[in-house]
Amino acid sequence: MSDAISEAPQTPDSSAQAEDMPLDLTTGEPTEAVAATTSTVAAATQLVAPVAGIPASAATMAGRKRSDFIYYGLRNKKLVFGLGLELFFVVLALIGPFIAKYPPNGLVGPGLARPNHTFWLGTDNLGHDVFSQLVYGLRDSYLVGALGAVSAALVGMALGFLAGWRGGFVDEVVQMFTNILIMIPALVLLIVIGAYLPSRSVLFEGVFIGLTTWPWVARAVRAQTFSLRSREFVDMAKLSGKRSLSIIIKDIAPNMASYLFLVIILLFGSSMLLAASYDFLGIGPTNVVSLGSMMNNANQSAALFYHLWWWFIPPGVALTAMVAALLIANVGLDEVFNPKLREQ
Repeated sequence: MSDAISEAPQTPDSSAQAEDMPLDLTTGEPTEAVAATTSTVAAATQLVAPVAGIPASAATMAGRKRSDFIYYGLRNKKLVFGLGLELFFVVLALIGPFIAKYPPNGLVGPGLARPNHTFWLGTDNLGHDVFSQLVYGLRDSYLVGALGAVSAALVGMALGFLAGWRGGFVDEVVQMFTNILIMIPALVLLIVIGAYLPSRSVLFEGVFIGLTTWPWVARAVRAQTFSLRSREFVDMAKLSGKRSLSIIIKDIAPNMASYLFLVIILLFGSSMLLAASYDFLGIGPTNVVSLGSMMNNANQSAALFYHLWWWFIPPGVALTAMVAALLIANVGLDEVFNPKLREQ
């Protein structure tokens, strides 16, 4: 059979066609059925990318990353516990005012009533319902935490990317400004600014916290940017003609996405703690019920001395649990994002 195939006359066109068409393994000759099947599979493979809008390999890799994150995330006990506990307080903050029987500042009952079926967490010395104040205080804490985290993240990341990308004189100026702000005590600054304001709002407190807590974010982002700007993918982006802002947003920032997400979570928790500290000292928002103001009122009325536990324990436990849940979820996310920690 091999001699017959070698002695068969072949024209240039026929030989090229034979090389392009697949051969039957039994006869060694090209078959039209196999060729048709192969061309159909090749055409289907070429159609995958246009339909999906991205290369098939990139789509597979992105799907694999998402599935790995979900797989390891659902099996990380720290992440599940932290997010579950935080979700409980978020739901309570959202629906709590609708199930609360009384307004937070309303004089609705006798003073210092113990928890009962009417007042679920009792009342304070003026007859305010502690449960109503608690659920409204949760809203205030989350709002201040979000404002502080967003403000600090925007300022810190912008200056960190700028200093890390440009370097040189710009980096020195940003570092000098950061060091100056770190040396100014935020508590004293808040007292001085608050003395000139007729009233303080939740928006003011949240933005103030953000504008005084961004320096460590700027330093961390600056260090990461210094490390990434010398990578090969950044050099390729420069050669392709991309602008600096486009490289930072589309090339450097995505490689720091997991780190930036963890930074925002830490900012969120620290902002809630700072807000509660300012409210406890009496320099927080005026005429606003918050967890810190509840503990401030309890402290001024010697609730601990008179064993009025229902007045100061619920807001203290709620604030501690909210921040602890964020920190536990942060540790779990770090283990999910980092393959080395994930294996341990």
